[in-house]
Amino acid sequence: MLLNMRDLLAVARANQFAVPAYNISSNMLLTGAVEAAEAADAPVIIAIHPDELAFVGTAFVAMALEMAHEASVPVVIHLDHGSSLEQVMGAIRAGFTSVMIDKSMLPLEENIAACRQVTELAQAVDVSVEGELGTIGELDEEAEAGADEVVFVNPDEVKRFVDATQVDTLAVAIGTSHGLYPKDMKPEIRLDLLRDISATVDIPLVLHGGSGNPDAEIAQAVALGICKINISADMKSAFYLKAREVLNNPILREPSSIYPPCIDAMKVVCRQKFDLFSTTGKAALY
Repeated sequence: MLLNMRDLLAVARANQFAVPAYNISSNMLLTGAVEAAEAADAPVIIAIHPDELAFVGTAFVAMALEMAHEASVPVVIHLDHGSSLEQVMGAIRAGFTSVMIDKSMLPLEENIAACRQVTELAQAVDVSVEGELGTIGELDEEAEAGADEVVFVNPDEVKRFVDATQVDTLAVAIGTSHGLYPKDMKPEIRLDLLRDISATVDIPLVLHGGSGNPDAEIAQAVALGICKINISADMKSAFYLKAREVLNNPILREPSSIYPPCIDAMKVVCRQKFDLFSTTGKAALY
């Protein structure tokens, strides 16, 4: 069942759960995410970053859309961290049902203007739009691009931004980072900021960089209004750790021999996220 983000997260917000957005850059990861969602009877978001889209090509999007249509659970195909109008429009033409325009590095008024331009175009064709306030950190060279330091969202700017842009969802920088945290670094979500933001706007909020944060904090964030959580490093790490193990067998060469155990390892992480975000079983609400 293919949906846009607005319709998917309206249900999540009304029922106080969050939907994981898995960053996907291969057929194996796509298969694992959709199969995990169906096994959990949970809605799911397939997120594709522009760098990932450049790698897999637009033909991959057609395959993802076909899988979404055939899935027994709600699925959104989402452009993650689009940085330009050209990227966003390319995604819409390719069939994405949701797009993110990330101009969070710009001054507030420029961010507002860029997001408003995208909402006017995208929402006219029933494609939902995500914006971002504040900046997400970047922890390692394999992570999606982020800032050297997290710039926390200013709660006083949130309502103005949402009213001016009419975005359907808003990513808020409250202390998370892209990538995997080093062992000596303790991640901490500013739940006080999230509480203030949730009190000022009535749209679903998004948490980027959801890998590696303490489960208790993530659960509290969901209770306070986070309805979408981006997951990439946790899930991919599980997949490729198993791949390294499987490839210790020098005889194996067929993808059908190598990848199924990797997909299974990834699905264990996905299932844990569905449970943690209270998404398990929620497909019945749609």
